[in-house]
Amino acid sequence: MGLWGLLWGLPGPSGFGSASTAEEVTSGIDASHLTVIVTGATNGIGMETARVLALRGAKVIIPARTLENGMKVKERLADEVPGSRLHVMEMDLSSLDSVRRFARSFNSSHEHLNVLINNAGIMACPFQLSKDGIELQFATNHVGHFLLTNLLLDKMESTAKETGVQGRIVTVASSAHIRSDGSGFDLSKLNDKSKYNGCNAYAVTKLANILHANELSRRFQERGCNLTSNSLHPGLIETSIIRYVESSRIWASLFNVIRPFAKDVPQKKYYSRWHSMSISPKKTISMTVEKL
Repeated sequence: MGLWGLLWGLPGPSGFGSASTAEEVTSGIDASHLTVIVTGATNGIGMETARVLALRGAKVIIPARTLENGMKVKERLADEVPGSRLHVMEMDLSSLDSVRRFARSFNSSHEHLNVLINNAGIMACPFQLSKDGIELQFATNHVGHFLLTNLLLDKMESTAKETGVQGRIVTVASSAHIRSDGSGFDLSKLNDKSKYNGCNAYAVTKLANILHANELSRRFQERGCNLTSNSLHPGLIETSIIRYVESSRIWASLFNVIRPFAKDVPQKKYYSRWHSMSISPKKTISMTVEKL
């Protein structure tokens, strides 16, 4: 495709390019047999993902920190997609107890789960600790999704066996992971406020996302189960996730320069495109469910 094709959204061999919308990519697809969870579906690319999946007929579960906020989103999407099957459930990703309650409730009230899209995230926020005493970005972007995924795996595997439809776990990562050399996984320093840098901490969480997705993929292939796990970089998209970055004068000035090349939410245009991530096998981390 080349750089110019990427910048101007020219289609590649697939027939789609960086200007293609989710509606265009999913045109003609019937997803009425699918049950999907989309974290972070109350705004940004998560909301657009939920909208288009609902448009294609999928049953979409929207986790929200408050039911009130989730219901507002549901009403908005229902107006845009009449007849959509949208369900709101309460969950705060930064709280392990909240994630466990969500998983228990979902597993007991829904028969199937075909797709889990781990999209929610925060970026470069001021130093804070979660309710569980974990640096907030790491708690939200990685630990919450890690626990959620593992608590839903049995449901996804049984769904794939019963229906014959391949289950999919999709994790929204970021090319920002290259800023991390892996040293951020020193848990003795994770909560050290004196060493905290918001952007570096975000990079660590995105590297953790990718490593988790890769390890899941390896285990699925090893076991021969009908599940896949992939991570992706969505591109430079102007959403509310950059609000903390913009509070910095230096970063705000930089973003103003590159803003013309950023993509908007529905039209994945200009600067970047969706693509799968890969990580050197030298960058590994032990991730066990038991520790959570």
